[in-house]
Amino acid sequence: MELSLGIDEQCVFSGKTGRCCDEVEPGRRFCFWHDPEADKSTADVKVRLEKRARTGRPMEGFLLIKANLEGVNLVNHDGSTAYRLIHSDLSRASLHNAHLFRLDLSGSRLFKADLSHANLHRANLEGCNLLGVKLRDCSLDHINWGDQLYQEAQAVACPEKAVSIYEEAEESARNIRRQCERLGMISVAGDFYYREKVYERRQMPKYSLKRCFSWLVDVVSGYGESPQKVIGCSLALILLCSFAYLCTGVLDNGAVVRFDQNQTLGENLIYWLDCLYFSIVTFTTLGYGDLTPLGLSRVVAAFEAFSGSFSLALFVVLFVKKIIR
Repeated sequence: MELSLGIDEQCVFSGKTGRCCDEVEPGRRFCFWHDPEADKSTADVKVRLEKRARTGRPMEGFLLIKANLEGVNLVNHDGSTAYRLIHSDLSRASLHNAHLFRLDLSGSRLFKADLSHANLHRANLEGCNLLGVKLRDCSLDHINWGDQLYQEAQAVACPEKAVSIYEEAEESARNIRRQCERLGMISVAGDFYYREKVYERRQMPKYSLKRCFSWLVDVVSGYGESPQKVIGCSLALILLCSFAYLCTGVLDNGAVVRFDQNQTLGENLIYWLDCLYFSIVTFTTLGYGDLTPLGLSRVVAAFEAFSGSFSLALFVVLFVKKIIR
């Protein structure tokens, strides 16, 4: 068992990657870094942490709550491998003006930590709890934020508390988005704006009209951040309406163009191509007049024409928005 090593031999802490601490703390079960009762607010903590990092030994599960780490330098200048301070608790720690280039902080808790004026260039923040973190004038270039924020993963694992957790996720995404906007990192800011809106939607009552409308805006435009989605939805609508025209029929110089089970596959394919052409000119509101809707196809054509004019305008707005950025 882990505790069989004895309190005078080494710290009994065991991390997610297994035993990762071989420091001795005579008379105590935990070493300084894993001791929840040790005072980490003293000025020498920064020097001790820098010295520990240079040893190359694992730094996992460190308890650095309210630690005074202002100006700490955790950049590995001598090696190609960055330092790792993973699954640690840096809640309310002072990391003002810290040098954290390429530092791996994955899985760490940075709740209300002060990272103002810190250099986080290329740092790994995947799975970090970033709720309330202070990022004023912090360098955030090329950070690995992970596919989802910490709270999003928590909401999936704990659905009964999902609403309150998504509220925290929304706050975290908004905080990062605002700082990225100040730094001119518009692409990253757009990504976190999208996440913010998704988290906001997931707080709404399931199947409510407001949530359904929010979902539709996401599907159609990615909350105004994805011209590609507008193109995809437009193509899908054109194809869907072409099959609707094939079933309901359109007029071609007095002749009805419609699916006919008595015709060959090749002839029905030609009918569908005619309907596809009619769908395209209807969507783009060109209206050449060579083909006209018939019966129920008029309803489909009216809906497609309205959707087409809206989609084209929306695409132009989003495309110009991306270009200007």
